Amino acid sequence: MLLIKIGGGASINLPGIARDIKGLEDRIVIVHGANALRDSLARRLGVEKRMLTSVSGISSVCSDEEMIDVMLMAYSGLRNKRIVELLHQHGVNAIGLSGLDGAMVRGTRNKGIRVREGGKTLIKRDLSGKPVAVNRKLLGLLLENDFTPVITAPIIDERNVAINSENDDVVTLLAHALSPDWVIQLIEAPGLLRHPDDPTSVVPTIAPDEVARWEDQKSSRMTRKMKAICKMVRPGVTRVLIADGRTASPITNAMAGHGTVVA
Repeated sequence: MLLIKIGGGASINLPGIARDIKGLEDRIVIVHGANALRDSLARRLGVEKRMLTSVSGISSVCSDEEMIDVMLMAYSGLRNKRIVELLHQHGVNAIGLSGLDGAMVRGTRNKGIRVREGGKTLIKRDLSGKPVAVNRKLLGLLLENDFTPVITAPIIDERNVAINSENDDVVTLLAHALSPDWVIQLIEAPGLLRHPDDPTSVVPTIAPDEVARWEDQKSSRMTRKMKAICKMVRPGVTRVLIADGRTASPITNAMAGHGTVVA
């Protein structure tokens, strides 16, 4: 079993990923992002993207109703269906789902994000939250019938409302539910970098008990990813590959050892 997370950057090689998946005999579940497409679509639609930075220094997009609409178009619409299309072109029986569909991923809405503005600590509320449960029955039904699920945001909250959530947290939930042999994280970098501005400084291997010390990264997105990986890795059960999603054969290269192995 492979759990593959495809990053949402503009330079991720989706055709190359689809070609690689065609040659795999494992059962596969895919989770993908679409942040570059979301931002492009928001600009074209005249929707302002506002950022919230928590008191702990983590930045996130303010998910108001307009931004959720853009996410539905970008994530579960265009990006999801283009990935499904590419997989079918390579003979992979893919099915695209957001966390809403069949309540595939349920979450709880954030009570608020503590931010600093004008020297004051304020609580900002939006349509975002944490994933807490995966629909194992639906996931099992699809896998047992040779479908390849392609899952993305938004997820569904306790009020049955669409909310934004971090896909890395969704991947962590799925890893606990499926116990995959490998979780492959395809990003816009050659792997985890010792020096973020030096693409040659890839860290080849990290032991599970060393992950926590890599959480404090210059990139808030990488900080969030490492926090998720810290919760995901269970010695002897799940191994994680962080690899370059921009290469000609991203998954083949990752499984050949190009990138960072957490195991």
